[in-house]
Amino acid sequence: MAETENTMAYRLVKWSLTAMACLPMWMLYGLSDFIFLIVCHVMRYRIQIVTCNLQDSFPDASEREIRSIRRRFYRNFTDYIFETIKLLHISDKEMKRRMTFSGMETVDRILSEGRPIVAYFSHCGNWEWVPSITLWSNLNQDRKEAEFCQIYRPLRNKLMDKLMLSLRSRFGSVSLKKKVAFLDLMRYKRMEIPTITGFMSDQKLSHGDEGHIVNFLSHATPFITGTETVARRLDAAVVYFDMHKRSRGHYHIDIKLITEQPRELPDFALTDRYAAMLSRTIRRNPSIWLWSHNRWRIEQKK
Repeated sequence: MAETENTMAYRLVKWSLTAMACLPMWMLYGLSDFIFLIVCHVMRYRIQIVTCNLQDSFPDASEREIRSIRRRFYRNFTDYIFETIKLLHISDKEMKRRMTFSGMETVDRILSEGRPIVAYFSHCGNWEWVPSITLWSNLNQDRKEAEFCQIYRPLRNKLMDKLMLSLRSRFGSVSLKKKVAFLDLMRYKRMEIPTITGFMSDQKLSHGDEGHIVNFLSHATPFITGTETVARRLDAAVVYFDMHKRSRGHYHIDIKLITEQPRELPDFALTDRYAAMLSRTIRRNPSIWLWSHNRWRIEQKK
């Protein structure tokens, strides 16, 4: 009975959101403008965390500059919500117009050589649109010339978890649970199916992970090292997804090669390079990063 109720609830939520997704983008952005006012000025969602993160990361910025970045962050945040809903009803052609990629020739070359790729990424721009990278590859997924994957942490809410998995597979990519992702990638390797896998490596550390300390945005910041460990163990080429926001609802990823020989680099060199590249991405346009994430919670407690 409970399973039937959950199924009905899931269908109801998905149908409702799909109906919303059928609206044109200009109408969705009108809704986003309204929700922005509520989130930013009424609810003041995590505003203390956002403000503190910005002030500590940009100590030379004036109060006016901090307020401006914060306001643009909340606008981007509510846009992200409605842009993600739009995945339920958007054509491949429209997606390719709104989410573009450069550097795909490098990705296709490495995958064509039968080698896996580890892609460093972060909570910048609309990260839920990035799985549309499959639309830019010349490799055929149906013939298993390559598999496009992303690592995810299951959500506690089973209904939302199922919905987000559905959205993330919209363009044919595969979501791998974080706890067993390495085993899944090794399975692909044994099957001789090359993979490119996106790792959101700007999150707080998992339990038991001491991380690697990096000077990042004026903070001594512990960074996840699991991404580097996977790259080394797979002997995978490593790339960075450099996110640009060109205009409202239009993003671009510049795929930058970090190395094709990760085992030849010193320990933590990949993590250091990722942190430096992410810092440049954020400083270029601070408002597109997820400042409401309490990235420095441990530091702030001390």
